[in-house]
Amino acid sequence: MNAAPEFEPAAGDTVLAARHIVKTYGGTHALKGVNFDIRRGKVTTLFGENGAGKSTLMKILSGVTTPTSGSIELDGQSVSFSSASDARDRGISIIHQELSLAPNLNVRDNIFMGREIRGATGVDFAEEARQTRLLMADLEEDIDPLTLVQDLRLGQQQIVEIARALSVDSRILIMDEPTSALSATEVEVLFNVIRDLTARGVSIVYISHHLEEALQITDYAVVLRDGAITATANARHINLEWIVRNMVGENFDLGSPPVGYAFGEVALSVEDVSIADASSSERSVVDRLSLEVRSGEIVCIYGLMGAGRTELLECIAGRLQPSGGRILLGGNDISRLSIAERIARGLVLVPEDRQRDGLVQTMSVGANLSLASIGSFVRGMLLSRSQERSLVHASIRDVHVKSAGGNAPIGSLSGGNQQKVVIGKMLTTNPKVMLLDEPSRGIDIGAKAEVFRLLGERATRGLAVVFSTSEVAECLSIAHRIIVMHRGRISAEFGADATKEEIMTASGEAVVSDHEEHRSHHRDRR
Repeated sequence: MNAAPEFEPAAGDTVLAARHIVKTYGGTHALKGVNFDIRRGKVTTLFGENGAGKSTLMKILSGVTTPTSGSIELDGQSVSFSSASDARDRGISIIHQELSLAPNLNVRDNIFMGREIRGATGVDFAEEARQTRLLMADLEEDIDPLTLVQDLRLGQQQIVEIARALSVDSRILIMDEPTSALSATEVEVLFNVIRDLTARGVSIVYISHHLEEALQITDYAVVLRDGAITATANARHINLEWIVRNMVGENFDLGSPPVGYAFGEVALSVEDVSIADASSSERSVVDRLSLEVRSGEIVCIYGLMGAGRTELLECIAGRLQPSGGRILLGGNDISRLSIAERIARGLVLVPEDRQRDGLVQTMSVGANLSLASIGSFVRGMLLSRSQERSLVHASIRDVHVKSAGGNAPIGSLSGGNQQKVVIGKMLTTNPKVMLLDEPSRGIDIGAKAEVFRLLGERATRGLAVVFSTSEVAECLSIAHRIIVMHRGRISAEFGADATKEEIMTASGEAVVSDHEEHRSHHRDRR
């Protein structure tokens, strides 16, 4: 494809414009003179790697932070936002990449928190609940308004976050990774909502690392790299290769299975494991599943929402109890061991939700990295700081974390580097088996390739790797073997030479067409 022509907004077409935006944090230039236009009733998609400056730019446009220099124009008039609520009052809302819900509150209260509907005698909870049900109906999600957010699976929490933004009735809606935890069915529902919003004149800014998915909804594409705009184009003139080339400078894949060595003995054995459904004692989310993984082998588990992938990995790691069967590590039954005891034996899990389950947000990069192996440098009642610093330094180097050092706040890192910290934390325990649940969720193609390259390198040293994914392209990257799950069972097993069509068909993705069956699947936890 020839170079895509750059576009210029027509007069009156731009509703919000950023002009020469610069943002610095100390000596770091997060944004370098960015010009960015949001068009009325259109979807402008912002592409870029983690750390490119996308979220920083969106925070400036939504009033969360202020630029170091530059200006913002709304309807052709210069404006400045003192806060996110100030921007929201002017019709600008944002769905953040990392969920900002209160888990101990119910869905209704999360949606209307800070802008409660008032009646004659106080807060009108009945009206809030009614509007919450309407929002859930629009998003085709059967969630009771009084359900606690902490009781929802991650994808449902993402739906609540989206519903909260939609409830504001904004002119401009910024969506930062809105589909990172959604099923394919939920993504299509969201896209229908987006099409309806743009038809009514709402402007959308869309950010996603799912490049092919984003192309389906995009009107205009903007690529941000190292804090600067590198390319802009009308979506009619671009393709996936154009996006990747402008994001990372070259078109590369996610790697291939490591070769040149023999697998070792069976490291992990799952024997006839069943896991009961928490909502129904008569149903199993995993049903008599058996699986063996050898040292040095990389196994990918693929499946749609409701297939049982997450439950299986959490059961192996000790977070869920099986209703039947055994789990063996190196031939020894660990079914009754605690999570800590399994980690000590060499079995670790990198969870799907790194913010909630993988990181301590109030700790530094170094403290997070050393957390799982802290016992190795405790002597009596004392902690050896020198040993801890040595471990942190080695881990930052080995997993290629880009940070200002071990003392940097974990929140200062991009999503991809935060994920590498979670992986590095577990690798410091010298595991024999590593489980990873959706390890690339919310990270860009470059960081994804780095994570897979790291896993491949560790496999050559004898680490048994099991990772789950809902992206077919990831199955066909570094996995020696691909296990497809469907409704709690293994429906197929493939080698590295599998095709997308074979994998999708085995998962039910290519054959399930009934709408209600889709809806019942995506309501279940993975």
